[in-house]
Amino acid sequence: DYNMTPDRHLGAAWLDKCRPDLLITESTYATTIRDSKRCRERDFLTKVHDCIDKGGKVLIPVFALGRAQELCILLETYWDRMNLRVPIYFAVGLTEKATNYYKMFITWTNQKIRKTFVQRNMFDFKHIKPFDRAFIDNPGPMVVFATPGMLHAGLSLQIFKKWAPFEANMVIMPGYCVAGTVGHKILSGARKVELDNRQVVEVKMSVQYMSFSAHADAKGIMQLIQQCEPANVLLVHGEAGKMDFLRKKIRQEFAIDCSMPANGETVVIETPDTVPIDVAVPLLKHALGSDSKRPKLIHGALVMHDRGVRLLDSRQAMQELGLTSHQIRFTTTVASPRAVLADALYTRLRDRLPGVQLLPDGSIAVASALVKVGGQEDDASSRAICVSWTLQDEDLGSHLLSLVQEMAAV
Repeated sequence: DYNMTPDRHLGAAWLDKCRPDLLITESTYATTIRDSKRCRERDFLTKVHDCIDKGGKVLIPVFALGRAQELCILLETYWDRMNLRVPIYFAVGLTEKATNYYKMFITWTNQKIRKTFVQRNMFDFKHIKPFDRAFIDNPGPMVVFATPGMLHAGLSLQIFKKWAPFEANMVIMPGYCVAGTVGHKILSGARKVELDNRQVVEVKMSVQYMSFSAHADAKGIMQLIQQCEPANVLLVHGEAGKMDFLRKKIRQEFAIDCSMPANGETVVIETPDTVPIDVAVPLLKHALGSDSKRPKLIHGALVMHDRGVRLLDSRQAMQELGLTSHQIRFTTTVASPRAVLADALYTRLRDRLPGVQLLPDGSIAVASALVKVGGQEDDASSRAICVSWTLQDEDLGSHLLSLVQEMAAV
């Protein structure tokens, strides 16, 4: 998925004019051109405010990534500006974990959020609290973000069943709903919905559709094609009739071939003549090893010169080009409510992970990842455990971080 319109937390999708042989793009909204984002946000806030003003409850079914965070920031800012006291909740679970990653990788968000990060992390919400199932029957107005986004199962469906029979309440569907789901049925105007267990729910609550989907609309898809200038386009993830309309439009406007294969169908894309590449002998010997008969993957750096293209070991390539290597390292700090000794942490990590080492300076090393206990034992506010890892060991770093968080909380 991609979106050519910037969000409140992420910038717009963008590609170099790389002129690939093939561009594979989603086509969920192949025939849709959405109205301006500012208008959508204004309508969304107006609908939510009108509903809670009348004492109603607002359910916003979302998926864990993207729309949940964007709409949370939108409501958080509005609640601050209007000084509202009505509670906003989001379902604890995957959405909460996803928001933690937004906090951790704040440098990947848009410029506005990065600028305000020094004063305040926009993902540390003041008005939005974790939701408990016991709150479903609470009296009075509230706004709840719950997963999944199509009302086909889970907490969002459970809340919908409770709130649907009351006219004062509202459900706002912020994204696409697949045919057959409860979300699709109520958007189609159904006032009675039969669920999988044959339970029939009478829908008296207001049903609104506000497109905050992460998918690009038809205009965005055409923009991406114009940006990167591919030789061929292949459409996926869409409805056949709408995809066919977009395919004809792409052929007409860009004069390039465009296909929309069915699931499981094989498509052969004709490409220009092959480009010969000279592989450095040391790299080839290292990759093949003693068994030269079995196919092997060769990793290296492509270097283009007037005399052709060569595949070199990355260190040799950097040496020839006069470049220096850089390493991306992620660092995060875990607050510890009690004093944690490095020796004790090392012992516990060693029991859970292979290759754990205790370094002379008291740091704990696991491959490229490092764990360091900091702060004063008698000063609770300074107690913290610092965890860092490189991009190459991202999975290990995430696992190590979860272990440290678990140990710090015990």
